[in-house]
Amino acid sequence: MKKFDVYAIGNALVDSEYQVSDALLAQAGVEKRHMTLIDAPRRAQILQHMQGLTSHRTGGGSAGNTIVAVAQLGGKAFYSCRVAEDELGAFYAQDLQDNGVQTNLSHTRAPHGQTGSCIVMVTPDAERSMSTFLGATSDLDSSALHPQDIERSRVYYMEGYLAASPTGLDAALQGRAIAHKAGVALAATLSDMSMINFCRAGLEAMVGSSDEAGRLEYLFCNEEEAQVWCGAQDLDAVCSQIGQLARVVCLTRSAKGCIVLEGGQRTEVPGVPVKALDSNGAGDMFAGAFLYAVTQGYSHVQAAALGNRAAARVVAQYGNRLSLEAAAEVLAAFKASLVG
Repeated sequence: MKKFDVYAIGNALVDSEYQVSDALLAQAGVEKRHMTLIDAPRRAQILQHMQGLTSHRTGGGSAGNTIVAVAQLGGKAFYSCRVAEDELGAFYAQDLQDNGVQTNLSHTRAPHGQTGSCIVMVTPDAERSMSTFLGATSDLDSSALHPQDIERSRVYYMEGYLAASPTGLDAALQGRAIAHKAGVALAATLSDMSMINFCRAGLEAMVGSSDEAGRLEYLFCNEEEAQVWCGAQDLDAVCSQIGQLARVVCLTRSAKGCIVLEGGQRTEVPGVPVKALDSNGAGDMFAGAFLYAVTQGYSHVQAAALGNRAAARVVAQYGNRLSLEAAAEVLAAFKASLVG
């Protein structure tokens, strides 16, 4: 018997999201559309530019968003992460609990320090630019793993951002080995162009070889990440190359939906038209909805359709996660579309 549908490992970050102009983004010296790692002094410097603006605080972290999506849709979910013994850490742990996610945080006492945080700046074109202070999550290590729970999961999911942390990467790879030995499906995300440019070796270790032994079952990336990974712009060439990295590759394309690559076949799954307000969390939501669906017996194309629908709902609002009510509405609409 499987205890969890998805077991994920990733960074624990509390997001503070601001709506800003492109001019303010430039004044703050933040690179648009990218995730940039920052230290505490740089964080304080950026926050000075945010004075007078209202922020929206939520639990975050890429895999954190994904695993919450799995749980909100009705899946059984576990998250391995690391917070500090501070107010943000307590907020993050409670947020996971409120969303029905089981976690290692309930079994261990958090260390002293600062919980990781992310300043998310959303411009009028709905693009998100992230400045991430890792804090305690930079020391995420294998002590956060629950081997027995990994073995009793359907999917083991790794956040690509962990490639930037030696201990976090080691923990993800140790979990990967445990999952592979137990016959658990392996999944990962490329996360961000910055990870590909600066931490490619770590991502390649997560992806593993393209042979059958230990191969990823699922890989998630957006079109731009795939282009950077492949060093090519042509979509056909990119699909041919990126499709070799896993048995199933989901290449998301914003409003265009996504492409599912499997066994040399390419299936385009259309997006759901919405007025885009904020792209923060869209890719994470897609991955969570997709993994929820495949663990419930839906086909890969159906899972991608749910992923598109859920991601569109996130993009149409400010904030990186859905409410429980919104997630239920997305799932109900998806099921109704299958009947119709």
